Amino acid sequence: MSRPVTLFTGQWADLPIETMCEKAKAFGYDGLELGCWGDHFEIDKADEAYCKDRAALLDKHGLKRFSISSHLVGQGVCDLIDERHAQILPDYIYGSGDPEEVRQRCAEEMKKTATAAKHFGVKTVNGFTGSSIWHLCYSFPPVLPGQIDKGYEDFANRWGPIFDHFQNEGIRFALEVHPTEIAFDISSARRALEAVGNHPAFGFNYDPSHFGYQGVDYEKFIYEFSDRIFHVHMKDVSWSDTPKDAGVFGGHVDFHKPERYWDFKSVGRGKIDFEKIIRALNEINYTGPLSIEWEDGAMDREFGATESCAFTKKIDFPASNIVFDAQFAE
Repeated sequence: MSRPVTLFTGQWADLPIETMCEKAKAFGYDGLELGCWGDHFEIDKADEAYCKDRAALLDKHGLKRFSISSHLVGQGVCDLIDERHAQILPDYIYGSGDPEEVRQRCAEEMKKTATAAKHFGVKTVNGFTGSSIWHLCYSFPPVLPGQIDKGYEDFANRWGPIFDHFQNEGIRFALEVHPTEIAFDISSARRALEAVGNHPAFGFNYDPSHFGYQGVDYEKFIYEFSDRIFHVHMKDVSWSDTPKDAGVFGGHVDFHKPERYWDFKSVGRGKIDFEKIIRALNEINYTGPLSIEWEDGAMDREFGATESCAFTKKIDFPASNIVFDAQFAE
């Protein structure tokens, strides 16, 4: 059988969860990947009874569940906290904005998220980690010896105990490899794994859109980290064939502006070769969901989400269970 196609609700948090369920079913989705913001999956309320009620709600609408996502709180665990974080973190997490207190509260919330995932009946929490060294990505003034090492040590010190808790709960954390995170390409993903001693609870939410415009080999990523692909996002991106005013770094220009070099697109309308991705996922025996994270600033989201679901179901196919031509040996 082909893989289930789910919809990540992070970009739909303005809609009540009941409405989201109704729409996702009408769009053709098999399930939902609930974002932990809006009223979709609220960690501060997520006791065992709440989680069972959420599971029952999805069941009522014929929607499957495989993961939840805590990108926003996860971002705060390692970040250099400033006033920007007040707009993405719950008030009870941001508090007075004291950076270290915010990081500590984010860490505790991530542990609670693992427990909530267990009660909800899923095995994976997707999200971000934040990074204390993202601002050093472009090495000028020149990065001093040991600064990058300290960043990975900080990641290990802050996330190691969180991963231990995840493992104790039987849950995995899947980092969406992404600019501003401790891992944003193949090289940094290797280093992140090494930093935590290849912790069994730590892996990746594979999203090719964050690799394509960077020039990262998004097919190689699947093969290199085949045992760490815990979840897959289907998201597309396009980049220009000709020079633009705002390059890879964005030029402080908002998304969906013509002067940008790259921008996210509805699935199937960008430059990501999803045929290669499906074949690579078959090669590594990934049987989990294909979860659409829909972003396209030029398209109606309901049209786009419906189109993306149909595209993903059409392009996905099961792996072969025979060796080609082997039957001729009979």
